[in-house]
Amino acid sequence: MTAAFFHPLDLSNISRLDVSWVYLKLGYTHILPLGLDHILFVLGLFLLSNNIRQLLSQVTAFTIAHSITLGLAMYEIVSIPSFIIEPVIALSIVFIAVENVITKKLRPWRILVVFAFGLVHGMGFAGALKELGLPKSQFLTALLTFNVGVELGQLSVIAIAFLICGLWFRRKEWYRQRIVIPASLMITAIAAYWTIERIFF
Repeated sequence: MTAAFFHPLDLSNISRLDVSWVYLKLGYTHILPLGLDHILFVLGLFLLSNNIRQLLSQVTAFTIAHSITLGLAMYEIVSIPSFIIEPVIALSIVFIAVENVITKKLRPWRILVVFAFGLVHGMGFAGALKELGLPKSQFLTALLTFNVGVELGQLSVIAIAFLICGLWFRRKEWYRQRIVIPASLMITAIAAYWTIERIFF
């Protein structure tokens, strides 16, 4: 996971504003450019959504869910080992990508699935944040701004994807055959490899 790129921080002598800025940046970089698994999950959501409202409803569900488990984990109310969480995160990406291939439109129950997967991804975010450490005197500030940074990173992924292909091609008749299915199959292959790697290696 991306936490391996970070080192514990000593923030005992800096202001609340500085703490906010540091953890906002850390949350953002946990998605862009370091969080490839989370990037692929968000791209999977983007590919099947025919309009912005559909996409934002999924992203909102995902955000609420990962915010819940991130907070619970950081307050040590919930704790699940990373050797369980990491393969499940990879499997969640496989599920979303495969669904993109086998269905042509968004089903109402997908929001519930995305919410459930968001709970799992939140535990992954918590693992990274625990390795970084949180200043005891400004724990809540750091936790909230890290989460905001994560959300901004996710929205940036969506904006980039929309500018690269959604804006120009999503209303084309060939969009599903030439973009959605090939991209989803590629995401499936990568996430399936991660699943195997995280379970057995």
